Amino acid sequence: MKRQINLISSIDWLSVGLYLVLVFFGWLNIFAVNYTMEGDGGFFSLNHRYTMQMIWIFISWFIIVLIFVIDSRFFSFIAYPGFGLGIFLLLSVLVLGTTVNNSKSWIMLGPVGIQPSEFAKIFTILALAKYVSDFNFKITRFKSVFISLCIIGLPPVLIMLQPDFGSTIVYGALLLVLYREGLPGSILLAILVMVIIFLITLMFSQFVVLIILLTSAALIYSFIKRKMKSLIIILLIAIFVGGLFLVLYNLNFFSGNKYLTLLAISIFAGAIIFIFAFRARQKDLYMMLLMLVAAIAFTYSVDYVFHNVMQEHQRNRINVMLGLESDPYGYEYNLRQSKIAIGSGGFAGKGFMNGTQTKFRFVPEQSTDFIFCTVGEEWGFLGSAGLIIVYIGLFIRLLILAERQRAKFSRIYGYGVISVLFFHFAVNLGMTIGLFPVIGIPLPFLSYGGSSLLAFSIMLFIFIRLDASRKTYLL
Repeated sequence: MKRQINLISSIDWLSVGLYLVLVFFGWLNIFAVNYTMEGDGGFFSLNHRYTMQMIWIFISWFIIVLIFVIDSRFFSFIAYPGFGLGIFLLLSVLVLGTTVNNSKSWIMLGPVGIQPSEFAKIFTILALAKYVSDFNFKITRFKSVFISLCIIGLPPVLIMLQPDFGSTIVYGALLLVLYREGLPGSILLAILVMVIIFLITLMFSQFVVLIILLTSAALIYSFIKRKMKSLIIILLIAIFVGGLFLVLYNLNFFSGNKYLTLLAISIFAGAIIFIFAFRARQKDLYMMLLMLVAAIAFTYSVDYVFHNVMQEHQRNRINVMLGLESDPYGYEYNLRQSKIAIGSGGFAGKGFMNGTQTKFRFVPEQSTDFIFCTVGEEWGFLGSAGLIIVYIGLFIRLLILAERQRAKFSRIYGYGVISVLFFHFAVNLGMTIGLFPVIGIPLPFLSYGGSSLLAFSIMLFIFIRLDASRKTYLL
């Protein structure tokens, strides 16, 4: 059943206004970085990034108008065909793509470059929303969760082959959509624990990591079960394992191979804990032991992934972030200059077009991945805080819109948009101040780039279009 409504009055103009503020402010900063009085070809020359960005802004607005002309049910209809098209484009870029910055991520259409991985995010969110909103979907079924994870996981697998590590990890944010639909929080907690284990494995020796895992497992188990006896016994086992490791390793018992020694001692410690659990009839301890074994096994895979899957520049950036290496004039240069630029802005900034660090290109990629440096230097703490407030305001508004949807498809799609936009926002700001490694993620609506601006605009306004028609179809 269809109800006639005034589409224009149903548009959430607050979200549109916040979007326009971000786009305009982004263009101002791109202009401030790239404009020179001796500009090549004049103000409207296509050689200038601010001119190209303006063109992409107008193209985005034109497509936004088309989005509102199209029937809102169209987006549900094209979800699966669009996902197939996205996969086809990701496969095509591996064959026909052009390599830029060591990543084969671009398809050149004359002078214009298109990055399929940006648009694949839209199709993935649509497909996920379509599947999860299906009547037969049950979050408690393994099959439903498995297919959902396949939809989320297939695009990043292809993107990793380019390789583009930054775009790959963005898809992990879509797990929050499944969490909103009932996925147990323990799964997200397990992922967080894996990330923590990954980091401590890089920062400490295998022996120290083993002691940390054993101690943590003992503390967690004792806290949950409130059994101090179990805590004391497991800690004594950990101390015994540590001493035994040192003795056997110093005696060259396993030919000086510390990993083999550690593995043997870990198996021995596990057997002791298993016997203790069996005699005490503590079934919960079996589960804790299983998770501990999985965590220890994961630590052994970290070394392989870090040195054989990740590229050298990615390893260097992670090491710099963790403080394991110092390379002021190499991989650490971008981050150092970024911090200098942001810090030099002070409270009120140096003023529009007066940023010396970014203007004279001390900060690489100052109009793309590091555009927040321009904001920090020219607009200072006040401008940076204001920008963050606008972003947070947009996210909160989108959350409100998502929760008021009548159609499950619209709600799920809305949460997908929020997850991807927030991930880009958080990681981009984090990498400019050293909280995350530099992985090349653009700041939504601000960073220079036609593909990212167009993709983010389409992604956002499909949701605004769905929200505007939420009272049209009573489904």
